[in-house]
Amino acid sequence: MNDQGAFADVIARLGIGSETKDAAQTASSRTLASLRRRIISLQLPPDTVLGRSELAREYGISQTPLRDALQKLEAEGLVDIFPQSKTVVTRINPNDIEEAHFLRRAVEIEVVRKLAANIDESAMTRLQTLVSMQEMVVANGDDIGVFQDIDDAFHQALLSAAGYAGLHRLIRSRSGHLNRLRRLDMWDAGKVTRIIREHKEIIEALRAGDAEAAVGAVRQHLSQTVSRLERLRAEHPAYFPD
Repeated sequence: MNDQGAFADVIARLGIGSETKDAAQTASSRTLASLRRRIISLQLPPDTVLGRSELAREYGISQTPLRDALQKLEAEGLVDIFPQSKTVVTRINPNDIEEAHFLRRAVEIEVVRKLAANIDESAMTRLQTLVSMQEMVVANGDDIGVFQDIDDAFHQALLSAAGYAGLHRLIRSRSGHLNRLRRLDMWDAGKVTRIIREHKEIIEALRAGDAEAAVGAVRQHLSQTVSRLERLRAEHPAYFPD
Protein backbone atom coordinates (compact mmCIF):
# COMPACT_ATOMS: atom_id res chain seq x y z
CA MET A 1 0.00 0.00 0.00
CA ASN A 2 1.37 3.44 -0.92
CA ASP A 3 1.64 6.27 1.61
CA GLN A 4 -1.58 7.90 0.43
CA GLY A 5 -3.45 4.61 0.79
CA ALA A 6 -1.93 3.94 4.19
CA PHE A 7 -2.95 7.33 5.54
CA ALA A 8 -6.42 6.96 4.01
CA ASP A 9 -6.76 3.64 5.83
CA VAL A 10 -5.84 5.25 9.14
CA ILE A 11 -8.33 8.06 8.55
CA ALA A 12 -11.03 5.48 7.83
CA ARG A 13 -10.21 3.61 11.05
CA LEU A 14 -10.56 6.86 12.95
CA GLY A 15 -14.16 7.01 11.71
CA ILE A 16 -13.66 10.10 9.56
CA GLY A 17 -15.24 10.31 6.13
CA SER A 18 -17.59 7.38 6.67
CA GLU A 19 -20.56 9.35 5.36
CA THR A 20 -19.17 9.12 1.82
CA LYS A 21 -18.72 5.33 1.68
CA ASP A 22 -22.07 4.47 0.10
CA ALA A 23 -21.72 7.16 -2.58
CA ALA A 24 -18.20 5.95 -3.36
CA GLN A 25 -19.65 2.60 -4.49
CA THR A 26 -21.12 4.09 -7.68
CA ALA A 27 -19.15 4.60 -10.87
CA SER A 28 -20.30 8.19 -11.11
CA SER A 29 -19.22 9.02 -7.55
CA ARG A 30 -15.84 7.33 -7.93
CA THR A 31 -15.26 9.34 -11.10
CA LEU A 32 -16.48 12.50 -9.39
CA ALA A 33 -14.12 12.02 -6.45
CA SER A 34 -11.16 11.34 -8.74
CA LEU A 35 -11.79 14.31 -11.03
CA ARG A 36 -12.44 16.62 -8.08
CA ARG A 37 -9.12 15.56 -6.53
CA ARG A 38 -7.25 16.08 -9.80
CA ILE A 39 -8.78 19.54 -10.27
CA ILE A 40 -8.19 20.68 -6.69
CA SER A 41 -4.62 19.34 -6.74
CA LEU A 42 -4.11 21.35 -9.97
CA GLN A 43 -3.11 18.19 -11.80
CA LEU A 44 -5.90 19.38 -14.08
CA PRO A 45 -5.23 23.14 -14.04
CA PRO A 46 -7.66 25.88 -15.06
CA ASP A 47 -8.55 25.98 -18.77
CA THR A 48 -7.86 22.25 -19.19
CA VAL A 49 -10.28 20.78 -21.74
CA LEU A 50 -11.75 17.50 -20.53
CA GLY A 51 -12.47 15.18 -23.44
CA ARG A 52 -15.53 13.13 -22.55
CA SER A 53 -14.67 10.16 -24.74
CA GLU A 54 -11.15 10.05 -23.33
CA LEU A 55 -12.43 10.31 -19.75
CA ALA A 56 -14.96 7.54 -20.34
CA ARG A 57 -12.18 5.26 -21.58
CA GLU A 58 -9.82 6.27 -18.77
CA TYR A 59 -12.38 5.52 -16.05
CA GLY A 60 -13.95 2.56 -17.81
CA ILE A 61 -17.46 3.99 -17.61
CA SER A 62 -20.25 4.90 -20.00
CA GLN A 63 -21.26 8.43 -20.91
CA THR A 64 -24.19 8.49 -18.44
CA PRO A 65 -22.23 8.21 -15.15
CA LEU A 66 -19.54 10.47 -16.62
CA ARG A 67 -22.15 13.10 -17.45
CA ASP A 68 -23.52 12.85 -13.89
CA ALA A 69 -20.04 13.37 -12.43
CA LEU A 70 -19.32 16.35 -14.68
CA GLN A 71 -22.66 17.94 -13.83
CA LYS A 72 -21.85 17.71 -10.13
CA LEU A 73 -18.46 19.30 -10.77
CA GLU A 74 -20.22 22.07 -12.67
CA ALA A 75 -22.55 22.60 -9.69
CA GLU A 76 -19.45 22.96 -7.51
CA GLY A 77 -18.06 25.55 -9.91
CA LEU A 78 -15.07 23.46 -10.94
CA VAL A 79 -15.93 22.99 -14.62
CA ASP A 80 -17.96 24.71 -17.32
CA ILE A 81 -19.94 22.40 -19.59
CA PHE A 82 -20.58 23.49 -23.15
CA PRO A 83 -23.25 21.12 -24.57
CA GLN A 84 -22.27 19.25 -27.72
CA SER A 85 -18.85 20.86 -27.45
CA LYS A 86 -16.47 20.53 -24.51
CA THR A 87 -16.00 20.65 -20.74
CA VAL A 88 -13.38 23.03 -19.38
CA VAL A 89 -11.84 23.37 -15.91
CA THR A 90 -12.77 26.78 -14.54
CA ARG A 91 -10.35 29.42 -13.37
CA ILE A 92 -10.16 30.13 -9.64
CA ASN A 93 -12.89 32.61 -8.76
CA PRO A 94 -12.05 35.11 -5.96
CA ASN A 95 -15.74 35.75 -5.23
CA ASP A 96 -16.36 32.05 -4.64
CA ILE A 97 -13.28 31.96 -2.43
CA GLU A 98 -14.66 34.72 -0.23
CA GLU A 99 -18.04 33.00 0.09
CA ALA A 100 -16.51 29.63 0.96
CA HIS A 101 -14.18 31.23 3.48
CA PHE A 102 -17.09 33.05 5.13
CA LEU A 103 -19.08 29.80 5.38
CA ARG A 104 -16.20 27.71 6.68
CA ARG A 105 -15.11 30.29 9.23
CA ALA A 106 -18.65 30.84 10.53
CA VAL A 107 -19.22 27.10 10.97
CA GLU A 108 -15.87 26.18 12.49
CA ILE A 109 -15.86 29.08 14.95
CA GLU A 110 -19.14 27.87 16.42
CA VAL A 111 -17.92 24.26 16.32
CA VAL A 112 -14.83 24.95 18.44
CA ARG A 113 -16.84 27.18 20.76
CA LYS A 114 -19.10 24.19 21.41
CA LEU A 115 -16.23 21.72 21.69
CA ALA A 116 -14.34 23.88 24.19
CA ALA A 117 -17.25 23.42 26.58
CA ASN A 118 -17.38 19.67 26.11
CA ILE A 119 -15.08 17.49 24.01
CA ASP A 120 -14.50 13.83 24.77
CA GLU A 121 -11.10 12.20 24.95
CA SER A 122 -11.66 10.03 21.88
CA ALA A 123 -12.19 13.14 19.76
CA MET A 124 -9.02 14.68 21.18
CA THR A 125 -7.13 11.50 20.33
CA ARG A 126 -8.38 11.60 16.73
CA LEU A 127 -7.28 15.22 16.34
CA GLN A 128 -3.85 14.52 17.82
CA THR A 129 -3.41 11.44 15.63
CA LEU A 130 -4.13 13.48 12.51
CA VAL A 131 -1.57 16.11 13.49
CA SER A 132 0.99 13.35 14.08
CA MET A 133 0.22 12.00 10.61
CA GLN A 134 0.85 15.44 9.14
CA GLU A 135 4.20 15.56 10.90
CA MET A 136 5.06 12.17 9.41
CA VAL A 137 4.18 13.37 5.91
CA VAL A 138 6.46 16.38 6.29
CA ALA A 139 9.28 14.30 7.77
CA ASN A 140 9.02 11.74 4.96
CA GLY A 141 8.80 14.36 2.22
CA ASP A 142 5.57 12.83 0.92
CA ASP A 143 3.29 14.34 -1.69
CA ILE A 144 1.64 17.57 -0.58
CA GLY A 145 -1.70 16.10 -1.64
CA VAL A 146 -1.45 13.57 1.19
CA PHE A 147 -0.82 16.42 3.63
CA GLN A 148 -3.87 18.30 2.35
CA ASP A 149 -6.04 15.17 2.66
CA ILE A 150 -5.07 14.88 6.32
CA ASP A 151 -5.63 18.60 6.78
CA ASP A 152 -9.17 18.19 5.46
CA ALA A 153 -9.66 15.18 7.75
CA PHE A 154 -8.63 17.29 10.76
CA HIS A 155 -11.33 19.86 10.06
CA GLN A 156 -13.86 17.14 9.31
CA ALA A 157 -13.00 15.57 12.67
CA LEU A 158 -13.80 18.86 14.41
CA LEU A 159 -17.25 18.94 12.78
CA SER A 160 -17.88 15.28 13.61
CA ALA A 161 -16.86 15.74 17.24
CA ALA A 162 -19.40 18.55 17.58
CA GLY A 163 -22.16 16.46 15.98
CA TYR A 164 -22.19 18.32 12.66
CA ALA A 165 -20.60 15.78 10.34
CA GLY A 166 -23.13 16.51 7.61
CA LEU A 167 -21.93 20.10 7.33
CA HIS A 168 -18.66 18.80 5.91
CA ARG A 169 -20.45 17.86 2.68
CA LEU A 170 -21.96 21.34 2.43
CA ILE A 171 -18.61 23.04 3.01
CA ARG A 172 -16.85 20.76 0.52
CA SER A 173 -19.46 21.48 -2.15
CA ARG A 174 -18.79 25.21 -1.78
CA SER A 175 -15.01 25.07 -1.36
CA GLY A 176 -13.60 23.95 -4.70
CA HIS A 177 -12.14 27.36 -5.54
CA LEU A 178 -10.89 27.90 -1.98
CA ASN A 179 -9.27 24.46 -1.93
CA ARG A 180 -7.41 25.20 -5.16
CA LEU A 181 -6.14 28.43 -3.62
CA ARG A 182 -5.08 26.45 -0.55
CA ARG A 183 -3.18 24.09 -2.83
CA LEU A 184 -1.34 26.99 -4.46
CA ASP A 185 -0.51 28.34 -1.01
CA MET A 186 0.85 24.95 0.11
CA TRP A 187 3.86 25.59 -2.14
CA ASP A 188 4.82 28.53 0.06
CA ALA A 189 7.93 27.87 2.16
CA GLY A 190 7.02 27.16 5.76
CA LYS A 191 3.29 26.78 5.06
CA VAL A 192 2.97 23.15 6.17
CA THR A 193 4.84 23.67 9.43
CA ARG A 194 2.64 26.70 10.12
CA ILE A 195 -0.48 24.59 9.59
CA ILE A 196 0.76 21.94 12.02
CA ARG A 197 1.55 24.57 14.64
CA GLU A 198 -1.89 26.14 14.26
CA HIS A 199 -3.61 22.75 14.53
CA LYS A 200 -1.75 22.15 17.77
CA GLU A 201 -2.88 25.54 19.06
CA ILE A 202 -6.50 24.60 18.35
CA ILE A 203 -6.08 21.30 20.20
CA GLU A 204 -4.41 22.97 23.18
CA ALA A 205 -7.22 25.53 23.46
CA LEU A 206 -9.86 22.78 23.32
CA ARG A 207 -8.06 20.71 25.93
CA ALA A 208 -7.89 23.77 28.20
CA GLY A 209 -11.59 24.43 27.66
CA ASP A 210 -10.71 27.95 26.52
CA ALA A 211 -13.42 28.88 24.02
CA GLU A 212 -12.02 32.31 23.18
CA ALA A 213 -8.53 30.92 22.55
CA ALA A 214 -10.02 28.18 20.35
CA VAL A 215 -12.07 30.70 18.38
CA GLY A 216 -9.04 32.94 17.94
CA ALA A 217 -6.88 30.03 16.82
CA VAL A 218 -9.45 28.92 14.23
CA ARG A 219 -10.02 32.45 12.96
CA GLN A 220 -6.28 32.95 12.52
CA HIS A 221 -5.79 29.53 10.95
CA LEU A 222 -8.56 29.86 8.37
CA SER A 223 -7.67 33.42 7.39
CA GLN A 224 -4.04 32.78 6.43
CA THR A 225 -4.53 31.60 2.85
CA VAL A 226 -7.29 34.09 1.99
CA SER A 227 -5.10 36.95 3.19
CA ARG A 228 -2.58 35.96 0.50
CA LEU A 229 -5.14 35.82 -2.32
CA GLU A 230 -3.88 38.88 -4.20
CA ARG A 231 -0.26 37.80 -3.94
CA LEU A 232 -1.09 34.30 -5.20
CA ARG A 233 -3.15 35.81 -7.99
CA ALA A 234 -0.18 37.94 -9.05
CA GLU A 235 2.14 34.90 -8.94
CA HIS A 236 -0.22 32.64 -10.93
CA PRO A 237 -2.25 34.93 -13.22
CA ALA A 238 -3.19 32.15 -15.63
CA TYR A 239 -5.14 30.40 -12.87
CA PHE A 240 -7.47 33.36 -12.26
CA PRO A 241 -9.95 35.33 -14.37
CA ASP A 242 -8.46 38.18 -16.39
